[in-house]
Amino acid sequence: MGNKIVVVDDEEKITRMLQILLEQHGYQVLVSHDGLAAYDMIVKEKPELVLSDLLLPRLHGFELCKRIRETEGINGTPVILMTAVYKTTKYKGEAVRYGANDFVIKPLEHGDLLVRVGRFVQAKATQPAALASEAVAKQLKALRQEYASKLPERVAGIQAIWAGLTAGMWDPEVFKSLHRGVHGLAGSGATFGYGELSDAARGAEGVMSSVLDTPGKPAAEWIRQIDAAIRNLGKAAARVVQDSDGFHPDLSLAPIDPSPRIEADARQIYLIERDPAQAQDLALQVGWFGYSVRTFPRAAGLKDAVAAETPSAIVIDVASPEDDLDVVTEILAIQETQQLPIPVMFLSSRSDLESRLWAVRAGGGAYLIKPADVRELIDKIDHLTARNVQEPGRVLIVEDEPELSEFYRQVLSGAGFETAVVNDPTKVLEPLSEFNPDMILMDIYMPTCTGLELARVVRQQENYVGIPIVFLSSESDLDRQVQAMGSGADGFLTKPITTEHLVSAVASRVERARTLRSFMVRDSLTGLLNHSKIEEQLDVQVARAQRQRTRLVFAMIDADNFKAVNDTHGHLVGDRVIKTIGRLLKQRLRKTDIIGRWGGDEFAVILPDTDGLTARRVLEEARQGFAQVRHQSPEGAFHVTLSCGIADFPTFGDANSLGVAADKALYVAKRAGGDEVALAPGGSRAT
Repeated sequence: MGNKIVVVDDEEKITRMLQILLEQHGYQVLVSHDGLAAYDMIVKEKPELVLSDLLLPRLHGFELCKRIRETEGINGTPVILMTAVYKTTKYKGEAVRYGANDFVIKPLEHGDLLVRVGRFVQAKATQPAALASEAVAKQLKALRQEYASKLPERVAGIQAIWAGLTAGMWDPEVFKSLHRGVHGLAGSGATFGYGELSDAARGAEGVMSSVLDTPGKPAAEWIRQIDAAIRNLGKAAARVVQDSDGFHPDLSLAPIDPSPRIEADARQIYLIERDPAQAQDLALQVGWFGYSVRTFPRAAGLKDAVAAETPSAIVIDVASPEDDLDVVTEILAIQETQQLPIPVMFLSSRSDLESRLWAVRAGGGAYLIKPADVRELIDKIDHLTARNVQEPGRVLIVEDEPELSEFYRQVLSGAGFETAVVNDPTKVLEPLSEFNPDMILMDIYMPTCTGLELARVVRQQENYVGIPIVFLSSESDLDRQVQAMGSGADGFLTKPITTEHLVSAVASRVERARTLRSFMVRDSLTGLLNHSKIEEQLDVQVARAQRQRTRLVFAMIDADNFKAVNDTHGHLVGDRVIKTIGRLLKQRLRKTDIIGRWGGDEFAVILPDTDGLTARRVLEEARQGFAQVRHQSPEGAFHVTLSCGIADFPTFGDANSLGVAADKALYVAKRAGGDEVALAPGGSRAT
């Protein structure tokens, strides 16, 4: 069996890096930087594996894969596709459809890549592993330094091409070439250890991709967004050059994934809008909240698009019922092909009953009057697409008989609850803190201490006063049950109990507990944690990070010049801006991140298992996105920017010092003019 691999990528530094890595592990490597030339090479050389980028000159990676599958003699060649582009989840499915055997998302992590390659091709060892590793490290270090040294010239070229495009005649082919150049940086930056560069390039690429197929010059708003993204790319490149003098990231380590917003399997929106400028603008605004928008000038063609990929929702801008009968016909025909109806929303400048009734009869789930406020629009889309799915209820089971506790665990887990089990009642405090249950299901008669005593211990602690405690026991004596209730319990279930009764009793108490707790711990305007709760969570998360020796970031975020917003547009509009900030943070950050409203126009974020530089990249993306959101008021449209201060653990070793350091970093960002993300001095680098 041979071990020949063809590597295809128009990014020369990537192909060189892969060649060094693979050859040092005993593979024979052939390189091509062009899709069409790569196809000819594969036909001639008949390799054991093809490792190819998606965005290639002359022949796209999908088309290359398709040609390989259609060509006798090479149609069985394994293909691994790799990319750094947006919509990666969607592209994984397309890769399989075109015949790819595997799919890798850049930045490339060396160990993972070698494992994937090894599934298809057996390496031939050429030298001892230790020597190979040392040789690879030296060559990669030199390659990384060369990459950083040439970066200023490369980015300057991108900026010059963009300046020429905007100043002179618009050339779509030049713009596509520019897009490929930015795409190259998106994939190569983090691969060489410069994640911030990749994030900036990916942001620019995302905006550019939205107008890549637009005939003619994009609308002014898009030009402004691309211009800002390319300027941001220049800043990130400058920081790479500065960091490269004394900081050399270990390329063998996989970076922490900071991108919750990439989880976009079901976030595609189809928009029917006749006006191209309005379509571009609406797609841009909705896109900042994590949705991908595909626009259609008319209803024709929508049915075929839905057949190819079902969207999360369809948004339709209608002029009048009499002018849009074709829209209704098309929508009704589409819905007949669906097992579950696709949510439909209408936008209109008309507010009369006839138009609203027409929308209802056409299957509309929502109807907004133009110009629609972006926050209200996102609220409706979220509601229609059921994005705000509640997390499963958490039940702590305290039962000294392992067989019985396991039975309860299986019953409740099967009903969708998260469960934790404690068989020794004296060890309940740590899981109580770690698991943070919505409810405690507890036996009364246990060794060492009784359930009654344990309930009183739980109630002694202020944090757990509101958690429902339900006793589950064979005790049938009514007086004993009343005594149990007097110890702080909220309910009593008698064994034996049917599984249906158990699930029903637990579900109702968890729901009530969550409702009551939300009033106590959540900010009424944003639905985020309130000041005291986020402080409490910071203490809990710092203690956890200390025990587990993990990283943690605390960040403070503030709206710039917010007083002027209230003075100019009124407090009701100001409240809408506050809600929009909260919504954007929730959609941009991970589910494991903890977000709270600190007070006024200030927010606080806790990012567990995250280092300072990773947090800066994530919050920089959120800052950039929010700056582009257009807010509406009777006085006109306006934009608001954010400033952010970041402090990380263990650089700052306790909750108090984290809070002080983040506040000081926020002050630095404000003093710099706002619209900035600042990392507290001494903040850690990614490891």
